[in-house]
Amino acid sequence: MGRRRRRNRVVTTPRGAQKRAEEGGVAFVGAGPGDPGLLTLRAVEVLGGADVVIIDEPAHHSMLAYAPGIVEVVDLSVDDEGVTLTASVRGRRVVQAAKGGRRVVRLLGGDPFTHATGADEALACAKAGIPFEVVAGVATATSVAAHAGIPLVTGRRRSVEIFDVGGKIDLRSCTADTVLLTGVTEQLGHVADALVDAGRVPSTPVAVVTSGSTVEQQTVVSTLGGIAADARAAKVEGPFVVIVGDTIEHRDTLSWFETKSLFGWRVLVPRTKEQAGALSKALRRSGAVPEEVPTISVEPPRNPQQIDKAVRGMVEGRYEWIAFTSVNALRAVKEKLTAYGLDARALSGLKVAAVGEKTAEALRSWGIEPDLVPSGEQSAVGLLADWPPYDEVLDPINRVFLPRADIATETLAAGLTDMGWEVDDVTAYRTVRAAPPPAETRDAIKTGKFDAVAFTSSSTVRNLVGIAGKPHASTVVACIGPATAKTAEEHGLRVDVLAPEPSIEALADALAQFGLTRRLAMVEAGEPVLKPSQRRRASARRKSAQ
Repeated sequence: MGRRRRRNRVVTTPRGAQKRAEEGGVAFVGAGPGDPGLLTLRAVEVLGGADVVIIDEPAHHSMLAYAPGIVEVVDLSVDDEGVTLTASVRGRRVVQAAKGGRRVVRLLGGDPFTHATGADEALACAKAGIPFEVVAGVATATSVAAHAGIPLVTGRRRSVEIFDVGGKIDLRSCTADTVLLTGVTEQLGHVADALVDAGRVPSTPVAVVTSGSTVEQQTVVSTLGGIAADARAAKVEGPFVVIVGDTIEHRDTLSWFETKSLFGWRVLVPRTKEQAGALSKALRRSGAVPEEVPTISVEPPRNPQQIDKAVRGMVEGRYEWIAFTSVNALRAVKEKLTAYGLDARALSGLKVAAVGEKTAEALRSWGIEPDLVPSGEQSAVGLLADWPPYDEVLDPINRVFLPRADIATETLAAGLTDMGWEVDDVTAYRTVRAAPPPAETRDAIKTGKFDAVAFTSSSTVRNLVGIAGKPHASTVVACIGPATAKTAEEHGLRVDVLAPEPSIEALADALAQFGLTRRLAMVEAGEPVLKPSQRRRASARRKSAQ
């Protein structure tokens, strides 16, 4: 049997409990080197209560996911003329944002007090009488080195010097075993020459890292004498973290981040905007760069009277069960209840079923613990396998409310009817084809610039081909289940990866395993590790040369 729990599942929070304990102030939050996963627990906590978030780097946009849905975002990177703002101007704007008792979170790369303007901005708040706190963050310099697989100290090499080259520095006194420089941009060649002039030999190992700790990270290893030319050849762009010293020799052994199974793979995620997040997050864990392209748009039913009537009947006690077959179905019912001025307590007299764990988690986040979740296959078939037949003694009402998509199959409704239940099978929302993606994305799909595509349903296959065309033959095709794979093959696609079970995690893991097997085969064959998109371009260049 599936997991059944009796009622009293609705959890409500008194409105007074949500009142803030204190008003106003600024939290200077260390945003780390760029990966949102490196934010501290305290950083996530203060972001969740922010009225205003102040940023100055593109990487900070991804961290806004931890802020409230409605939050003011202020960018302090440059002024209207594109000129970098001074520390004093930034300080004034932070103070201004905190006026009126608003809670401000100021994101600063790395740690607040190692950031170029962090201390100045905090001093401006102190002078203006604005309360503030400092939330320490992961230091950019040391964390980027760790993500590049380069230790800063080993064995007898125990000394390290760190420089920020944003201002003028004198490298002549630099005598440490390992030197780490941050904020290096177009002056990379000058920095290398200065270190040679200071006494280091041109053959000294150098590593240049850009976009450190993110899935766009690139590392170029060279020498002081050759790094400027090698960085240009690799077409990497600053700002860079530059590491100089013999500890770089350990990179081949300790490179754990850039050797992830899907590192740097550009993966197309054709899903609805609401559903893409979980898959993208799972892909990033394997080092992929997911790009979400909506293929389906969720819209209200053409005739809303049916869902209106069913929701009213639910509130009035017409049903024994309500079965949610998707997060979108739950969202549709919530929106109707909200329109009537009701909340989760409207379901307190019902038994609630969820088709799978994702839908169950959405219910729990709304304060409802489902009575029934499939113990086996996470699908309508799995839900039917655990659903109890109607019992006129135990079940005072024999009716089930089944809100679902207009294109959903009738498997669940038919199965429940066979068990003796009366089912109100109601269209709660429509799924329609989304608008085509930008021309640049369509071109990337057709010409093989994506390394892989992850299909999560047959409709995503049909709709992607319909709005953007077929993925290139070099693109790895991953499917969540046999039905999706069959649809992909019917559209002329070669299916390379099939998830062992129909779940987002299983799909992401299967693609990661494919990538790992492919990488190991290249290493064993002594070939350079190239992504699918790179191998296609390399093959095209060979044919052209012939």
